[in-house]
Order: sequence, then structure tokens, then C-alpha cells
Amino acid sequence: MARWEPDARGRMLAAALDLFAEKGYDKTTAGDIAARAGVTERTFFRHFADKREVLFANPNPLDEAVVKAIAAADEQEGPFQMVLDGVRDAAVGLAEARSREQAAQRARIVEATPALQERELLKMAAMTTAAQVALAERGVGEPTAALAAHTAVAVFQAAFSRWVSGATDLGLPECVDEAAAALRDLR
Repeated sequence: MARWEPDARGRMLAAALDLFAEKGYDKTTAGDIAARAGVTERTFFRHFADKREVLFANPNPLDEAVVKAIAAADEQEGPFQMVLDGVRDAAVGLAEARSREQAAQRARIVEATPALQERELLKMAAMTTAAQVALAERGVGEPTAALAAHTAVAVFQAAFSRWVSGATDLGLPECVDEAAAALRDLR
């Protein structure tokens, strides 16, 4: 591919996923990814700080979607529903940014690599903290804000796991709805 072909970022993501699956995360270099994507290593580093960021860079950051939804929520909504609406919005953005197969491939790579598991946990913790802070800014006190944030993020994680497992034909946002309904049935 010529350097000027469109969607260099998308090509690098696809190349990274393929190479991580073929060679393993630890044995793949940024140079390998760039070469497979048909870009220079310099172009790779213009888009990503390191090879790990290929897996974690999201044009629609999850925590931003959650915070935005909480800020825009109707005052009549409860704290959990505010965060859940944000989590669903985040799911829509994630499903638009990555195909189910890309997300599943990424999930397998993360599960197989302890350093990436840590990064994934930090990403979920950041989303939880962002939701908790946004709820506090709306006047929601503790422990309600913490419980709402942690529970809604757990719903997202369960939905994401189900979506990438291939156990359902539902889209990611619908998996969030399904997981939220299952949570309500736990009463």
C-alpha cells in the first residue's frame, strides 16, 4: 500500500490485531505493524505512543460518552440510570469504531497478555471514576454515586464479554440493555 492511502489508522489497527494474533503481542514491534499497514514507523508514532496504544486508542473514549450522558440526563432519572445511559452511549460509539470481530480479536489478545489486562482494568477504572465524579457534580452523594458507577460499568463489562463471545446476534448496545435487564431480575 502506498503511504498516502486513506485510513492509515484503521490499517494499523487491523495490522496490529493480525500480527498480535500471529506472533504474539510481545514479539510484535511497532515497525512490524507499520510495515504490515504500509506506513512508515514515523507515521505509526504520529498516531500511537506505542504498540499498546493501538489496542486502547478509541476515537470515541468511553468515559467521555458516560460523562456527557450524565451531564445531559433528565433530573428525574436516578443515578444508576444516568450512568447506564452513558454506558449504552459508550457501547454505541465502541461498536461504531470497531467491528465485533476486531473487538473479539482485541479481547483475546488482552486476555492473553498480563500487561494489557492491567491497562484494560485501568481503562474501566477510569470510566468508573469519571462516572462517579460526574454524578457528584450533579449532586449525587456517596455511596450512591460509587455504587451507580461501579454497577453500570459492571453491566458494560458483562455486555461486552457476551458481545465478543459470539453467543448472541445482538449488537453491543443491545447487549448492554440485556445485561441491565438481567441485573434488574437479580432482585
